Amino acid sequence: MRLVFLGTPTFAVPTLEACVRAGHDVAAVLTQPDRPKGRGQRVAFSPVKEAALRLGLAIHQPQRVRRAEAVALLAALEAEAMVVVGYGQIIPQAVIDLAPLGILNVHASLLPRYRGAAPIQWAVANGETVTGVTTMRIDAGLDTGDILLVRETPIGPEETAVELSERLAPMGAELLVETLAGLAS
Repeated sequence: MRLVFLGTPTFAVPTLEACVRAGHDVAAVLTQPDRPKGRGQRVAFSPVKEAALRLGLAIHQPQRVRRAEAVALLAALEAEAMVVVGYGQIIPQAVIDLAPLGILNVHASLLPRYRGAAPIQWAVANGETVTGVTTMRIDAGLDTGDILLVRETPIGPEETAVELSERLAPMGAELLVETLAGLAS
């Protein structure tokens, strides 16, 4: 399936890698622009950009995905579906309407619980004992689209948000590949 991948953080890397491993044609990767980081304020690539470079994929870093030039770029790529994992920008309706199979999101919670930012941290902070990952089709709301697949996992009593994120990222990657297979059939 021809895909465009939109993502930025470390959490998104396993999903990008899984799409490539599964044989999908990742036409391009969109990630946040390079930013100064650390005390030296050296420009740093996002983890997704580093992975895309390693995988030999085309990379685009628009300041705002809602701008006309970014929408035109995405339209020209003619993706059957787009995949979003922690991209860091709200996806506008003009982009949502481009992919015939929709824009699929890997969300690190059991939606509808913990919509929005920091779902892993909120689950740990609130003492949840179970969490998981959800694939959903993006709509104009914030994590309000149709839920496609869900996978649950317990949260260990001493597990940190960082440790949980490291477990959920590959779970989300597997669930997304399963979701794409379901949409293809």
